[in-house]
Amino acid sequence: MSGVFKLKSEFLSSNKFLNFWKKLGPGLITGSSDDDPSGIATYSQAGAGFGFSTLWTALLTFPLMAAVQEMCARLGLVTAEGLTGTLKKYYPRYVLLLMLLFSFPAIVLNIGADIAGMGAVGNLIFPRIPASFFSVTFTVCLLIAIIYLPYRKIANTLKYLCMGLLVYLVVPFMIKQNWSEVLKHTFIPTVQWNKGYLSIIVGILGTTISPYLFFWQTNMEVEEVKSAGHTVMVDKRLIGETRRDVNFGMFFSNLVMYFIILTSGSVLFKNGIHEIQTVEDAAKALQPLTGNFTYYLFAIGIIGTGLLAIPVLSGSLSYVFCETFGWEEGLDKKFHEARPFYIIIATSLILGLLLNYIGVKPIQALIYAAILYGLTAPVLIAIILHVCNNRKIMGEFVNRKRSNILGIITLVLMTFAGVALMYFQFFT
Repeated sequence: MSGVFKLKSEFLSSNKFLNFWKKLGPGLITGSSDDDPSGIATYSQAGAGFGFSTLWTALLTFPLMAAVQEMCARLGLVTAEGLTGTLKKYYPRYVLLLMLLFSFPAIVLNIGADIAGMGAVGNLIFPRIPASFFSVTFTVCLLIAIIYLPYRKIANTLKYLCMGLLVYLVVPFMIKQNWSEVLKHTFIPTVQWNKGYLSIIVGILGTTISPYLFFWQTNMEVEEVKSAGHTVMVDKRLIGETRRDVNFGMFFSNLVMYFIILTSGSVLFKNGIHEIQTVEDAAKALQPLTGNFTYYLFAIGIIGTGLLAIPVLSGSLSYVFCETFGWEEGLDKKFHEARPFYIIIATSLILGLLLNYIGVKPIQALIYAAILYGLTAPVLIAIILHVCNNRKIMGEFVNRKRSNILGIITLVLMTFAGVALMYFQFFT
């Protein structure tokens, strides 16, 4: 009889997990896509340059990131429009055009850096095949998948690609750690008042709380409702499920960020390797210190994150364009039903690929993208806060006090980060 109860308990627990997994969607994909090859490069630089002393940023950015993305998700559900559509309807046109002006080059530069990183890592795994071959192959495969797969298959594929990030949670446990030191730096911030350290903190904030995620999250909630095939009642239950999805996605994103800093801090920093410019630098530096297995895990994870992040980057850009000019858009539509939408995605991927052939180095692309993100993020966060407190737009689903407090803190920090980035780049 006890065996029957045990089987029943195991069945119920597996059922709970499956139900939880099914309810995860846009939040998990959005959060995981934030750990793209460009983000991995930034987190690796933090760990290599400053050891464990930036681990605390994972605890800081999680609630801030979750608060803003939850607002975006709720906005999409309540208005049934993307963030761009809301801007178009309630704000002067010049605000929308300025966001478009800054978003286009920033996202293309980000895509270019990610494609270059994936190509370089592919070459590290298979040295006889040039990096350019991998870059072109990944770009073509992504383009075909985005155009020909229906939304539900794309969403499910991206969802399972998120699991590729789990490799970064394994690596630190393959190395001897001083866990008391790790915990100390996790919960007790140690700030160094110098340009290098403050620059990396600004870089972490900009990489973690990126404007393209705001657009993607909002539009994905709209896509989820459309793909359901019937009218979805927006109520407290649905808002609660969405909030859990977003919170889990942002927690997972920050957990991966934490472990990448931990890996590079415990391996690279402690072995005197402090200069990391790109993701391939991080992967190459790990090999002689931790062996081939760790090296391959880290490298394969980079390719997986690129395959996840690039559709999010290109898709968010296409949603911005199409909603601005009133063109048909949506991953649920076929190519002939939304030609401009897919043409913009293709254009962004091709332009990103071409950056590697016109002398724009990935590290340069990241710097330029960071500057543009730094200019747009505070403006967008202020707008999201304003809209989500407007009862005419949000009805009963306006911000709660906690969302406003975290949103305002995020706005202040991102404004500081944007100003600091400008100062570090142009005046020091």
